[in-house]
Amino acid sequence: MVASAANSAPAAPAKPASSKWVNLFDGKTLRGWKKTNFGGEGDVLVKDGAIFMDYGADLTGATMEKWPLRRINYEVELEGQRVEGQDFFVGVTFPVKDTYCSLILGGWGGGVCGISSIDSYDASENETTSYENFKIGQWYKVKLQVVEGRIKAWLDGKELVDLETEGKKLSVRFEVEPCQPFGLCAFQTQAAIRNLRAREIPAPVNASKEK
Repeated sequence: MVASAANSAPAAPAKPASSKWVNLFDGKTLRGWKKTNFGGEGDVLVKDGAIFMDYGADLTGATMEKWPLRRINYEVELEGQRVEGQDFFVGVTFPVKDTYCSLILGGWGGGVCGISSIDSYDASENETTSYENFKIGQWYKVKLQVVEGRIKAWLDGKELVDLETEGKKLSVRFEVEPCQPFGLCAFQTQAAIRNLRAREIPAPVNASKEK
């Protein structure tokens, strides 16, 4: 009887699978990208399998011509390097439903990390602000996750951002609006980005409480 009851028990529902990774950069060309028109930007080219952004006055960047995934419940992975300079080398502007915001690594003189902007407060002055010591010439692994009610980010596997977004106004600084819908930029710094990919992921059961 026990065995019969066990065999008749309904199976647990399968967990929705993440979609396949989409390479956002082929490592060889800037196909699908355009140099961001900030005014005063430096060169953008492919160098050693990475998107290389030269010094700008002040910003240099590259923007995708079209974002290939939905605008919520997705994640992005990349590797970034500060080649030379002392300010942010990873500035990723990304969609969150009908708006945008940016993940900044190494800003405000070299070490500030966080999301710009939250309720009009920049990465240097909101609840996501943190500080890291970035080395010239070192590659750092970055993961960004955008789901219903939450934005999370990791640096070399360490959680850097865990932001509950419900009830908050997300936006970008006006200087990086040309990076929309998805773009990379660096401030007065030579930067390189490689292994850039994204995929759609299942919506969390309860995003506001998920850790």
